[in-house]
Amino acid sequence: MSAVEARLADLGLTLPEVVPPLAAYQPAVRSGEYVYTAGQLPMVDGQLPVTGKVGAEVTAEEAKGLARTCALNALAAVKSVAGDLDRIARVVKVTGFVASAADFTGQPGVLNGASELLGEVLGDKGVHARSAVGVAVLPLDAPVEVEILVELLP
Repeated sequence: MSAVEARLADLGLTLPEVVPPLAAYQPAVRSGEYVYTAGQLPMVDGQLPVTGKVGAEVTAEEAKGLARTCALNALAAVKSVAGDLDRIARVVKVTGFVASAADFTGQPGVLNGASELLGEVLGDKGVHARSAVGVAVLPLDAPVEVEILVELLP
Protein backbone atom coordinates (compact mmCIF):
# COMPACT_ATOMS: atom_id res chain seq x y z
CA MET A 1 0.00 0.00 0.00
CA SER A 2 1.33 3.43 -0.94
CA ALA A 3 1.84 6.12 1.70
CA VAL A 4 -0.98 8.14 0.13
CA GLU A 5 -3.35 5.19 0.30
CA ALA A 6 -2.26 4.56 3.91
CA ARG A 7 -3.15 8.19 4.67
CA LEU A 8 -6.56 7.65 3.03
CA ALA A 9 -7.05 4.61 5.27
CA ASP A 10 -6.11 6.71 8.32
CA LEU A 11 -8.91 9.07 7.28
CA GLY A 12 -11.34 6.14 6.99
CA LEU A 13 -11.37 6.33 3.20
CA THR A 14 -10.69 3.79 0.49
CA LEU A 15 -9.61 4.65 -3.01
CA PRO A 16 -12.57 3.67 -5.23
CA GLU A 17 -12.46 1.97 -8.59
CA VAL A 18 -12.14 4.43 -11.48
CA VAL A 19 -15.54 5.72 -12.54
CA PRO A 20 -16.16 4.50 -16.10
CA PRO A 21 -16.53 7.26 -18.70
CA LEU A 22 -20.07 8.39 -19.56
CA ALA A 23 -19.09 9.20 -23.16
CA ALA A 24 -16.10 9.21 -25.54
CA TYR A 25 -13.21 10.20 -23.25
CA GLN A 26 -10.70 8.74 -20.80
CA PRO A 27 -10.95 9.25 -17.02
CA ALA A 28 -7.34 10.51 -17.00
CA VAL A 29 -4.58 11.17 -19.51
CA ARG A 30 -0.87 11.50 -18.87
CA SER A 31 1.20 13.98 -20.87
CA GLY A 32 4.85 14.03 -19.84
CA GLU A 33 4.95 14.48 -16.07
CA TYR A 34 1.36 15.72 -15.85
CA VAL A 35 -1.91 13.88 -15.35
CA TYR A 36 -5.12 15.59 -16.41
CA THR A 37 -8.33 14.06 -15.13
CA ALA A 38 -11.66 14.30 -16.83
CA GLY A 39 -14.40 15.90 -14.78
CA GLN A 40 -15.25 13.51 -11.96
CA LEU A 41 -18.80 13.25 -10.68
CA PRO A 42 -19.52 12.26 -7.07
CA MET A 43 -20.29 8.65 -8.03
CA VAL A 44 -20.38 6.06 -5.26
CA ASP A 45 -20.65 2.43 -6.34
CA GLY A 46 -21.75 3.53 -9.81
CA GLN A 47 -24.54 5.82 -8.58
CA LEU A 48 -25.01 9.48 -7.80
CA PRO A 49 -26.08 9.70 -4.14
CA VAL A 50 -28.07 12.89 -4.83
CA THR A 51 -29.02 14.99 -7.84
CA GLY A 52 -30.20 18.55 -8.38
CA LYS A 53 -29.08 22.13 -8.03
CA VAL A 54 -27.08 23.43 -5.11
CA GLY A 55 -29.10 26.06 -3.30
CA ALA A 56 -32.37 24.34 -4.27
CA GLU A 57 -32.60 20.53 -3.97
CA VAL A 58 -29.07 20.16 -2.54
CA THR A 59 -27.63 22.12 0.39
CA ALA A 60 -24.21 23.73 0.22
CA GLU A 61 -22.99 21.39 2.99
CA GLU A 62 -24.21 18.30 1.09
CA ALA A 63 -22.51 19.60 -2.05
CA LYS A 64 -19.25 20.16 -0.15
CA GLY A 65 -19.30 16.47 0.81
CA LEU A 66 -20.00 15.55 -2.82
CA ALA A 67 -17.02 17.64 -3.95
CA ARG A 68 -14.91 15.61 -1.52
CA THR A 69 -16.14 12.43 -3.23
CA CYS A 70 -15.29 13.93 -6.62
CA ALA A 71 -11.72 14.57 -5.46
CA LEU A 72 -11.42 10.98 -4.22
CA ASN A 73 -12.64 9.76 -7.62
CA ALA A 74 -10.09 12.06 -9.28
CA LEU A 75 -7.29 10.50 -7.24
CA ALA A 76 -8.44 7.07 -8.43
CA ALA A 77 -8.26 8.33 -12.01
CA VAL A 78 -4.74 9.68 -11.42
CA LYS A 79 -3.63 6.33 -10.01
CA SER A 80 -5.02 4.55 -13.09
CA VAL A 81 -2.41 6.25 -15.30
CA ALA A 82 0.38 7.05 -12.80
CA GLY A 83 0.40 3.60 -11.21
CA ASP A 84 1.13 4.91 -7.71
CA LEU A 85 -0.21 7.97 -5.89
CA ASP A 86 3.16 8.37 -4.15
CA ARG A 87 4.44 9.63 -7.53
CA ILE A 88 2.44 12.86 -7.07
CA ALA A 89 4.80 15.83 -6.82
CA ARG A 90 1.90 18.24 -6.37
CA VAL A 91 -1.65 19.05 -7.33
CA VAL A 92 -1.30 21.99 -9.69
CA LYS A 93 -4.92 22.98 -10.37
CA VAL A 94 -8.43 22.02 -9.35
CA THR A 95 -11.39 23.09 -11.45
CA GLY A 96 -14.84 22.59 -10.01
CA PHE A 97 -18.29 23.06 -11.44
CA VAL A 98 -21.36 23.51 -9.25
CA ALA A 99 -24.86 23.10 -10.69
CA SER A 100 -26.33 26.16 -9.02
CA ALA A 101 -29.74 27.60 -8.32
CA ALA A 102 -30.04 31.07 -9.88
CA ASP A 103 -29.34 32.86 -6.58
CA PHE A 104 -26.62 30.52 -5.23
CA THR A 105 -23.19 32.18 -4.92
CA GLY A 106 -21.38 29.79 -2.58
CA GLN A 107 -19.43 27.84 -5.20
CA PRO A 108 -16.03 28.42 -3.50
CA GLY A 109 -17.32 26.94 -0.23
CA VAL A 110 -18.64 23.88 -2.06
CA LEU A 111 -15.29 23.32 -3.78
CA ASN A 112 -13.53 23.53 -0.43
CA GLY A 113 -14.66 19.91 -0.01
CA ALA A 114 -12.32 18.84 -2.82
CA SER A 115 -9.50 21.18 -1.81
CA GLU A 116 -9.63 20.14 1.84
CA LEU A 117 -9.55 16.43 0.97
CA LEU A 118 -6.49 16.91 -1.25
CA GLY A 119 -4.77 18.79 1.58
CA GLU A 120 -5.66 16.15 4.18
CA VAL A 121 -4.38 13.34 1.95
CA LEU A 122 -1.36 14.96 0.29
CA GLY A 123 -0.29 17.66 2.76
CA ASP A 124 1.71 20.45 1.10
CA LYS A 125 1.61 18.52 -2.21
CA GLY A 126 -2.16 19.07 -2.20
CA VAL A 127 -1.96 22.89 -2.16
CA HIS A 128 -3.20 24.11 -5.56
CA ALA A 129 -4.67 26.87 -7.69
CA ARG A 130 -8.44 26.55 -8.21
CA SER A 131 -11.45 27.72 -10.15
CA ALA A 132 -15.00 27.33 -8.79
CA VAL A 133 -17.64 27.85 -11.47
CA GLY A 134 -21.42 27.93 -11.18
CA VAL A 135 -23.26 26.25 -14.06
CA ALA A 136 -26.88 25.61 -15.03
CA VAL A 137 -26.67 21.82 -15.22
CA LEU A 138 -24.12 19.00 -15.10
CA PRO A 139 -24.17 15.46 -16.57
CA LEU A 140 -26.77 13.16 -14.99
CA ASP A 141 -28.06 16.17 -13.02
CA ALA A 142 -25.03 15.90 -10.70
CA PRO A 143 -24.66 18.79 -8.27
CA VAL A 144 -20.85 18.94 -8.52
CA GLU A 145 -18.05 17.96 -10.91
CA VAL A 146 -14.30 18.25 -10.21
CA GLU A 147 -11.23 17.83 -12.40
CA ILE A 148 -7.60 18.00 -11.27
CA LEU A 149 -4.20 18.54 -12.86
CA VAL A 150 -1.37 16.71 -11.10
CA GLU A 151 2.38 16.89 -11.63
CA LEU A 152 4.24 13.61 -11.12
CA LEU A 153 7.74 13.08 -9.82
CA PRO A 154 10.18 12.30 -12.65
